[in-house]
Amino acid sequence: MTRRPHHRTTRHRVAGLLTAATLCLAGITAPPALAATGTAAAPALADTQAAPLPAPAPQDGLALTPPMGFNNWNSTHCRAEFNEAMVKGIADIFVEKGLKDAGYEYVNLDDCWALPERGADGKLVPDPVRFPNGIKAVADYVHARGLKLGIYTSAGTKTCNEAGFPGSLGHEYSDARQFAEWGVDYLKYDNCNNQGIDAIQRYTTMRDALRDATATTGRPIVYSICEWGENKPWEWAAELGQLWRTTGDISDDWGSMLAIMKRNLPLAEHAGPGRWNDPDMLEVGNGGMTDTEYRTHFSMWSVMAAPLLIGSDLRTASDDTFEILGNREVIAVDQDPLGRQGTVVSSEGGRWVVAKEMRDGSRAVALFNETSSPQRIATSAKAVGLPAASGYSSRDLWEHRTYNTAGTLAATVPAHGTVLLRVRADSRWAQYPPAVEYGPDGRSLVEAGWPAALDTHLTTVGRTPAQHVSLTLTGPEGWTVRAASPSTARSLPTGRTLATRWKVTPPAHAEPGSYGLTLRAEYRAPGGQRVRTEQPVTATVAVAPPQGTSYLSDLPWLRSTNGWGPVERDTSNGEQAAGDGTPLTIEGTVYAKGLGVHAESEIEYYTGGHCTSVTAQVGVDDEEVDSGTVAFQIWADGRLAASSGVLTTSMPAQPLSADVSGASTVRLVVTDGGDGITSDHGDWADARWNC
Repeated sequence: MTRRPHHRTTRHRVAGLLTAATLCLAGITAPPALAATGTAAAPALADTQAAPLPAPAPQDGLALTPPMGFNNWNSTHCRAEFNEAMVKGIADIFVEKGLKDAGYEYVNLDDCWALPERGADGKLVPDPVRFPNGIKAVADYVHARGLKLGIYTSAGTKTCNEAGFPGSLGHEYSDARQFAEWGVDYLKYDNCNNQGIDAIQRYTTMRDALRDATATTGRPIVYSICEWGENKPWEWAAELGQLWRTTGDISDDWGSMLAIMKRNLPLAEHAGPGRWNDPDMLEVGNGGMTDTEYRTHFSMWSVMAAPLLIGSDLRTASDDTFEILGNREVIAVDQDPLGRQGTVVSSEGGRWVVAKEMRDGSRAVALFNETSSPQRIATSAKAVGLPAASGYSSRDLWEHRTYNTAGTLAATVPAHGTVLLRVRADSRWAQYPPAVEYGPDGRSLVEAGWPAALDTHLTTVGRTPAQHVSLTLTGPEGWTVRAASPSTARSLPTGRTLATRWKVTPPAHAEPGSYGLTLRAEYRAPGGQRVRTEQPVTATVAVAPPQGTSYLSDLPWLRSTNGWGPVERDTSNGEQAAGDGTPLTIEGTVYAKGLGVHAESEIEYYTGGHCTSVTAQVGVDDEEVDSGTVAFQIWADGRLAASSGVLTTSMPAQPLSADVSGASTVRLVVTDGGDGITSDHGDWADARWNC
C-alpha cells in the first residue's frame, strides 16, 4: 500500500507527508530466457546493424532487469482474504501456470501483515490470524518453489493503513535484520507518517540497514523507493535503491492508467539495469478496464521497462488475464538486458509511437491509440532508430506473426488499444509475407433499425505486394451487413489500398450499447503463403437526447473514463467506490444536478446532430479544501468548442457553454491543470443539453 495522493480524506490519514520522498525496495535477478509463444516461433535474428553495448551493471547485481512478480494490494487491500493461504496459493499458481518460467519471481506482501504494536523486544510481530506460521514459514514455502518473497513497511512511525501498523522509522537496523532472518528478498518502503524528516535521510538510513543485514546474514534485499514522484526520486534514488515510484497510486480504470503512463514516459533517461522508474503495479484482470485496455497497460509498462508486479488475485483470474500476463514476447521487451526505457517518437492527436532500443539492435515499437475511436498510427524504421536497409521484418507481439515491410510501420489501432511490434533490419525479409494495415475508418455509431455506412480499408505496407486480397465483415445475430463497394482486389502493391464501404443495419429492437463485429482480411504473398487475420470492429447503437432542455446526468453516455473511481451522477466524485460522493458543491453553492468527476476524465455523449448547445457551471468541488487544479473542455466531434482555463479550489463556479450544432458526439473533458492529478475533483454542475 502507498498513500493515495488524490484525496483529502487520505491526506488526513497521512498528515506530515508532503515534504517527503518514499523508497519502495525491490530486487530481482534476470529471469529465464524468454521464448516466443503463439502459433509461430519468433524468427532468428538477422540484423544488419551492430548491437549496442549494454549499460554497466550495478556492483550489487540486484534488479538487473525490472522486477517481476505479484503484490496483493490492488486486489485485496487490507481485507481478511489477504493471508498465508493466499500467498502460498499465488506461489503455487506461479509454478502451475508457467508464470515462474515466464520470469515472474517475487510474491510480495503489502500492508496489514503485522500486528498494530511491536513486541516487548521492539520487533515486528506477524498477525497470527493472517499468518499463523509466521513470515519465515511463508518465505520457506515460496523459496521451495524457486521464488522470492517481498514485504512492506513505511519510512515513518506507522504504515499507510488507517489501523496504523508499525513503520520502520527509528527501527531500521532491527527491522532490516528481522526481514533478512525471515528470508525476505524484496522490501517495498512506503512514506507515510514520516514526521517531516528529510526523505533522503530516511531512505539512506534504511539502505544502510539493508546493507548491514546482508553483510550479516548473506541475504541481499532489493530496495524499492515508493515516493510517488513528489520529490523527483529519479534524480537521487539510484544511489539508494533499485527502483522508485514516479507517480501516485494506480487505480483500476483507464483514466488513472493513462495519467500515470504520461507522467512516467518522459523519465526514460533515468532508467537502466538496477535503476528503474516504477509507475506502480499492474491492474490487469481486476475488472475495471477492458481486455483491450489491459493489453495496452501491459504493453506500455513493458515498453517503459517498468516493474511487472501482478495486482490481480490469480486464484480467480480468467484465461484472458493469464494470456495477457503470460505473453513471453511482450515480457521479453520489458526484460531486455540492455535496460533502455522506451522513448516517445510522436504523440500527435493521441496517436502515440513509443520505441525501445533492444540489446540485439532491434526496436520494440508501440503504436498506442489514446483516443475513443480507431486510428491509423504510422511511423518508419528510420524514425524509431533503425538503419537504412533493403527490407525489414516486423513481428506483431500479440498476433505472434512476422511480416516484411519496406520501412513503414503502421496499423489501424482500436480505441484505447496498442499494437506492439518488434522490428529489425533483416536480410531475410523476403521469407515473410507482406505487412498490411487494415481496419475501420473511424468509429461506427448507428441508431436501431436504421442503416449506416461503415468504411474500411486495407493497405499494403510490405516490401512485396499482397495478392488475392479479400475483406469480409460480419455482425451479431440479427444485424444486416453487406458490401456496398468492392471488397476484393487481385493485387495490391506497396502503398495501394482497397477501400470498402459497408451498409450496416442493427435490428429495430437493438438496445443502446456497443456491439462487436468482425473484420477479416485474407491475402497471399508472392511466394504463396496464405495469410488470414481478423480484428474486432465496434459498432455502437446510440440514442440522441430528447428535444428541448434536459440534464446530462439523466441521460446515458457512450462511454466515460475517470481518474479516481467512477463518474458520479448528481453527486461529487467522492472516493473509489460508486455512489460515495456528496452533494455537488462549489465554493459553498450546492447544485442538485450534474456530474462529479476526477481528472483525467472524459465523458462522451451521442447527439446525432440534434443538439445546439451544452451549458454548465464548472469548478473544483468543495470536498477538496486546499488543493486541486482542473481545466474543463467541451469538444464537438473533433473540435474544441469551449474551455474554462485552469480553475482552483479558491474559485467560484464558472459558467461554460458551447455551440455543438451539427455534432454527432460531444465530449466533456477534465484535465489536471498541468500539475498532476492530486485532489483534482471537478464538477459539471447544472449541466444541460438544448436539443
